[in-house]
Amino acid sequence: MRDNFHRNSRQRSSNRPGSGFRSTRASAQRGRDGNNDVAGAKRQYERYLALAQAALLSGDAIEAQNFYQHAEHYYRVMTGQQT
Repeated sequence: MRDNFHRNSRQRSSNRPGSGFRSTRASAQRGRDGNNDVAGAKRQYERYLALAQAALLSGDAIEAQNFYQHAEHYYRVMTGQQT
């Protein structure tokens, strides 16, 4: 009886539309509308710059470099550069 329950629940979940594997990159690109991406990238860019500057003030140069690299990624997203 219990085995029957588990088998049926697996079958139901696999029959749902859209339950298949989707990569997050493909999903993110599917609904792009340019302006929202640039605004989000700018916000993240500014966030990581602020974190990098705070890390430099606290004396952690390695952590600051990590944040600068994250900021650089979002800068490239904002300007549309491909790397």
